[in-house]
Formats: sequence, structure tokens, C-alpha cells
Amino acid sequence: MRGASHLSFPVIILGLAAGAMLLPAGHAAVAGRYEVWRAFFYSAVILGALATLIALATAGRRTRLSPRGHLSVLIGTYAVLPMALAMPMVQAVPGLSIWHAWFEMLSAFTTTGATLFSPQDLPDTLHLWRALIAWLGGFHMVVMALAVLAPMNLVGVEVSGGSSARSGSAGAPQINRIADPGQRIRYFALMLFPAYGGLTLVLWVGLLMAGDSGLVALCHAMSTLSTSGISPIGGTDQAASGVAGEMLIAVLLLVAVSRRILPTIAGLEPRVWRYDPEMRTAAVIILVAVVAFFVTHGLGAFEAMQLDVIFNMVWGAFFTALSFLTTTGFVSTGWRVTEAWSGLQTPGLMMLALALVGGGIATSAGGVKLLRVYALYRHGQRELERLIEPSSVGGRGSAARQLRNEGAFLAFIFFVLFASLIGAVTACLTLLSMDLEPALVLAIAALTNTGQVAESFGTGPPVWAGLSVAQQAVLAVGMVLGRLEMLAVLAFLAPDSWRR
Repeated sequence: MRGASHLSFPVIILGLAAGAMLLPAGHAAVAGRYEVWRAFFYSAVILGALATLIALATAGRRTRLSPRGHLSVLIGTYAVLPMALAMPMVQAVPGLSIWHAWFEMLSAFTTTGATLFSPQDLPDTLHLWRALIAWLGGFHMVVMALAVLAPMNLVGVEVSGGSSARSGSAGAPQINRIADPGQRIRYFALMLFPAYGGLTLVLWVGLLMAGDSGLVALCHAMSTLSTSGISPIGGTDQAASGVAGEMLIAVLLLVAVSRRILPTIAGLEPRVWRYDPEMRTAAVIILVAVVAFFVTHGLGAFEAMQLDVIFNMVWGAFFTALSFLTTTGFVSTGWRVTEAWSGLQTPGLMMLALALVGGGIATSAGGVKLLRVYALYRHGQRELERLIEPSSVGGRGSAARQLRNEGAFLAFIFFVLFASLIGAVTACLTLLSMDLEPALVLAIAALTNTGQVAESFGTGPPVWAGLSVAQQAVLAVGMVLGRLEMLAVLAFLAPDSWRR
């Protein structure tokens, strides 16, 4: 590990990509798909050789990147790395163009989960590859959020004043105050990987015990932790584990609701997670969604319901709402049963609203984020109190006042930027000969990194495959902007960040 500390970030990323290709190569070899094995093994050799050559060429050159330098590397990673990850797909899928392979890998690495293929169109090894890339992309985002973006007061920590991550804060971890971004990346990667990988392993074993096959259980476990929603069978509603598997997945989806669920991060931020504002906000939103789903599908025929129908309706609404709130996009088997019983389709606007809200800050979830919604709620609550008693003073300490005032102001700015970005992407798609409704749905799906919301809205798969190259290019930019958040891109483009 001491030698790895002298390697540049692109070299490490390429080396990890080459190593990751060995897992699907081994899976293809065991399955007897030797043409797929050759595609992955040869790509791993080529990428490994390229990483080695770059490491040798840059040996002895230790460049200390600024936070803006790491931000530029982070943005460049989402543009260049999917091209390297697409190499085995181009070779393994006959007739697949480089562009479509790049789009597929970008969608996986940004944990969007949008795909150009139906489940039966790809061999199992490529489904494993997509899920693995999404899993690594989710871990990559969590590490970069904590190590690079949070110390720059981005990814939502600006709403609460950044007390847990700001470099100069007295309550910040010592690693954020004394280490450069490269050291922080290595520190958080080594600290988080045991928990991230361990939870994935636990969920995989649990899904196996619940009845899923090895590949389906592994893909669903990795897709849950990364909130990508990638599935080799079309989703959890097709899984053999049924409601038992969904209950296990629901528990692990809480990691995307609040970063404090992870034991390692909870040690840095000792707030009791039961009183976490993100957890409480998510609980209220999910409760409202469950009631809305119940009223939509079952209120008119409540007297004719049996106990199993009520259970399927409530559980299906809860799991589906939690899944879309965390931008995962899994749909419950109970929800499918409810749809068949009531004869009604999924309320697409509700799914869009849940995906727009998103999960917790500094997690693998996308969307606006729960803490920003909570800050606006507290600000509105305080304004109503002042209407009743204009001379009242808001209490609960300086942190609560920061959240209600400056935090709410910054959250509102982000809402305006996010809404403007949705409008811009939608306008670009309509200029490229797309109708307004699908353009709006796809824009929200890309910017919230919830590719499944387009299919759940009723447009039907394959939604993304029917788009032109220009439309896919616009949505690809939207995926990256949604993954990095617009504030990070503005921080990169701000004139102050270019000054030495």
C-alpha cells in the first residue's frame, strides 16, 4: 500500500478497472462462454499493461493536486473511464457500437441503471459486469464525496454548515484538516470498503438463503448498495426470493437514506441516527407515499379486500417508495400484485417526485437530497412561527439556526439550479424532435440517476435504446451533472478556483 500511495489517481483507477474485469472473466470461463472470457481477459491485460506503462512513465513525479485539481480529475473520470470499461462489451456483444457501449457503462458507473438492452439480450456475464461497475461507481462516489467534495462544502454539507466535513471546522475529522485530497481519498477508501463490501456480502448471502440464484442475488446485492437498480432478470419483482428478499434489500437501502448508517461514518459523526433529520424526513415522505398509493389503488374497494391483498398493497407501496426515494428503482412483487388486483398502472408522477427528492447527502443516492428538503421545511416552519409571533426567537442552538437560515438559502439555490437544469435538458431533448412529456421524464431520470423511473412511468422498455445518438449524448451529460451535482461543476468553473 505504501507503493500505491505514490501512484497517480488515473493509474489506480485503470488498475482497478483491469482487476475488476477478472471477475466476469472467471464467471464466463466457468459458464463455458469462452468468447466472452476472451473479451474480458484480453481487455484486462490491455488495461493492466496501459496502467503499468503510465505508472512507469510517471514514476518519481509526485504532483500534489489542489482540491480543484481532484475535482477536474473526478469530472474527467466520468468521461474517460467508461470508454475503457466498454472494451469488453464491444467485443462480447456482436454489432454493439463503441458509443452505445460507452453509454451503457456511463449509465452503470453513475449508478443511473438506464440500459439499452432487455434482460434476455445479454449473457449473464455482462449483467454481472454492469452490476459490478455500478457497485464500484457507488463506492467511488461515496469516497469522493467524503474526501474531496465535502471538505469543499459541497454535496449537501453546506446546508448544515459543513460541521462534519469542513476542513477548518473544529469538529471535523483530523484527516480533513491536515491531509491533502489524495491522502483523504486513500484514507476514506480503506476505511469504508470493509463496511461497503461486508454489507454487500451479507445481503448476497441473505438473498441466497431467501431463494435467489447466485448471480441474481449478487447483482441485486451490489445494485442495492450502489442504488443502481441493475438486475439480470428485470427487477426484484421477478426474483424468487419474493417478499423475504425485498425485506433484506429494504434494510440495506437505509444506507442510501443516511450516511450515518454505515458504522465507519457513524464513528466520525456521532449523532444518533434515530434522530437524524434525513431519516425522519424519509419516514414522513414514505408514509405519505404509502397513504397516497393506498388511496389510489384500494380505497374504492376496501370492503372487498382480503388480508393478503392489504399486506401486498402496504408492503408493495412501502418498498417501492423507499426504492425510488433512494433512486434505486426496484419495484416490489406486492406492488405488481396490487396493480393486477386494482387494474391501475403505477402513478408515474409519484415515482418522479420520490426520485426528485432523492436520498441522503454523501451517499450513492441521487436527487436533490433529503437534508435540503428538511432545511426548506424548517425554514418554512420558522416563517410561519414568525407570522404568529413576529418577535419570537428561534431556539435549539446555532446549528439549528444555521440550518433554518443559511442552510435553507443554499438549499433553495440548489433547487433553482436543479430545476433550471431539468428545464435545459428537457429543452435540448425537445429541440432534438422528442415530445415534451417523455423529454421531461427522461431528463428527470438522468439528472436524478434513476433510469428505471422512465420505464415505471409507463413509456415501457426499451426506452433508452430507441433514442438517437444526439439525445443519448444530452442525457449522458445529464447523468454526469446529476451524479456530481451542479454546485460541484460550478465550483470547478468559478473564477476564484482558477487562482493560485
